Amino acid sequence: MRPITPFLWTLFGAGGTIAALLFPVHLVLSGLAFPLGALEAPSYDVLYGLVRHPVTRLYLLVVITLPLFHWAHRFRYTLYDVLQLKHLYRLIAVLCYSAALLGSAVAAYTVWRIP
Repeated sequence: MRPITPFLWTLFGAGGTIAALLFPVHLVLSGLAFPLGALEAPSYDVLYGLVRHPVTRLYLLVVITLPLFHWAHRFRYTLYDVLQLKHLYRLIAVLCYSAALLGSAVAAYTVWRIP
């Protein structure tokens, strides 16, 4: 069996990139620009039409899923290094990545069931 560590590091890097580049844009738009009136907020119908498009659904899934794996990897190594829980290596790995997989499954179910 080949180790999956390189794959997990890839998910970590991609999730960190998404979190660093796309989250600030979403926060500025929805937290500052629209509420303060700097930009006109799109109507419900426009947003609903946008969310129904398959490319937008895929984008939402990527924006939600990859940062979950970034969190899982970072939290796992924080528990190892800071709290010195290296003796619980497998348990922590299974719990962290299972939480990320569960969150991804819930996100996929939610995003794809929008009528």
